[in-house]
Amino acid sequence: MSELRVRFAPSPTGYLHIGGARTALFNYLLARKEHGTFVLRIEDTDMARSTEESVQAILDAMEWLGLGCDEGPYYQNERFGLYQQKVMQLLGEGKAYRCYCTAEELDTKRELAMQQGRKPKYDGTCRRRSGHPDLPHVVRFKLPNPDGQTTVDDRIKGQVTFQHEELDDLIIQRSDGSPTYNFVVVVDDAEMDITLVVRGDDHLNNTPRQILLYQALGYRVPQFAHVPMILGADKKRLSKRHGATSVMAYKDLGYLPEALVNYLVRLGWSMGDEEIFSMTDLIEKFSLDGVGRSAGVFNPEKLLWLNSHYIKTGDPERLADLLKPFLAEEGICVNGGPDLIDVVKSLQERSATLVEMAKGASFYYLDEVVFDEAAKTKFITADQKLMLSTVAEVFSQQTEFDHSSIEKAFAVIMEKTGLKFGKIGQPLRVVLTGGTASPGIYDILEIIGRERALKRIDRVLALIEKK
Repeated sequence: MSELRVRFAPSPTGYLHIGGARTALFNYLLARKEHGTFVLRIEDTDMARSTEESVQAILDAMEWLGLGCDEGPYYQNERFGLYQQKVMQLLGEGKAYRCYCTAEELDTKRELAMQQGRKPKYDGTCRRRSGHPDLPHVVRFKLPNPDGQTTVDDRIKGQVTFQHEELDDLIIQRSDGSPTYNFVVVVDDAEMDITLVVRGDDHLNNTPRQILLYQALGYRVPQFAHVPMILGADKKRLSKRHGATSVMAYKDLGYLPEALVNYLVRLGWSMGDEEIFSMTDLIEKFSLDGVGRSAGVFNPEKLLWLNSHYIKTGDPERLADLLKPFLAEEGICVNGGPDLIDVVKSLQERSATLVEMAKGASFYYLDEVVFDEAAKTKFITADQKLMLSTVAEVFSQQTEFDHSSIEKAFAVIMEKTGLKFGKIGQPLRVVLTGGTASPGIYDILEIIGRERALKRIDRVLALIEKK
C-alpha cells in the first residue's frame, strides 16, 4: 500500500450528478493506480436537506459505476462530538471567538460597506468583545495575519495566491451549535489522513481558508488538485436544461456503466488521441498530469456513440441480463419465446442504448406484431398473396430451419415465384416484424423459428383474404 489517501465526499441532498461522479472516478483511479486508499465520506451536516434516500442513491450510483471504496462510508453527523472538541480547542487557544452580531446587524454592516465601496465582509466587531453573555452566537475563526497572503500549490491549477484582505473571519459553528462545511471538511480530511484532495474547482476559493484552519489546528496540510468544471454546450454550468445530469438517469435511459465511466474520464483528461478506455486501461494510464485546466463540455452525442460501441462489443449474455428490465418496461415477457441471447446478438449492431434494443426486440416476442401503417399499406396487399403462400408452402416442408436451410429455402421460393430476393425479403420482413427496418431476414427467421414464422404469415394471408 502507498501513502496516498484520497476521498470522495458528496452531500446527500439529491442524486449523484455527473460532476460528482467524475470527481469520484478521478479519486478512485488514482487510488487504484498507486495502490492507495479511496475513502467515501457522506457530508450530511446539513440535516434539513440530507436524506436517507439521497445517501442510498449515491451509494447505488457508485456501485453501478464500479467505484468501490476502501474505507467508509463515514457520516459527518456521527462525528459532531469531534467537531465540537475542535471548536473548543480554537476558542481556548484564542484562534476563534464568539460572535453575537444579529442577522440584522450583519445586513446593516454589509450595506454600509457596499455604500462606502468596501468589500462586504465581516468587520470583526466581536473580535474586540471581552465578555461572553449568555446570548445566541456563532463561533468565528480569527483570520491570522489579515494583511498577509496564502498560496495554494495546486496539482492542476499551479500556484494560486489569495490575499487575506479578500477573506474574513469565517463562521465555523452556527448559532444552533452545528459546524459549517469549511470547518468540518478540514477536520475530517486531517483526521482521516487524506494526503491529496481532488475536487471540483468551484471549491478553489474555499482552499485558502481551509489551509489556515489546518495550520491553526496543528494539522498537516494535504495536497490539492482542483479539476475543471463540466459545462453544457452553451458553455454554462451543466444543469437539467442540458439534459439528464443524474448518474442513475443514464442507467434508466439504457446506458452501460462502462460507457459513462469512459465518457466521464475524458471530460477534462486526455491521453493522446485515444478515446476508448476500459477500467483496467484507466487504472494503468490515468494521472493528474493529463487533466487540463479548462472546463469540459458535455456532449450527449459523444456519450451515445461510446454507449453504442460498448453495446456492439459487449458480452451478449451480460447484455441479455441487463436488457430484461427494459423489456419488462415494454410489457414483453421472454419466457417461452426466442432465446434472448440470440435476440441480443441480432440487435447489437443496431442499438445505441438498451432502451433502443428493447424496443427493437419486442417483435420477437409478440403474439401478433404491430404493423407500421406505411409499411402495411405498401407491402401487405393482394399482390403479395401468391408469394407469401409460396413462402408458407416451402417453409412447411423444411425439416431444418437454421441459417443454411433458410438460405436454400429462399432459393426455392425465388425459383417458384420468379421474384428476386428483394421482392420477397422486404414484404416478408414487414410480415414478421411489423416494419421495414430490422436485422437480416435469415437471422430473424432462424431466431423466431419456423412455427412462429408460419403463424405470422398465415395471419397476414388471412388479412389479405379479408380485404
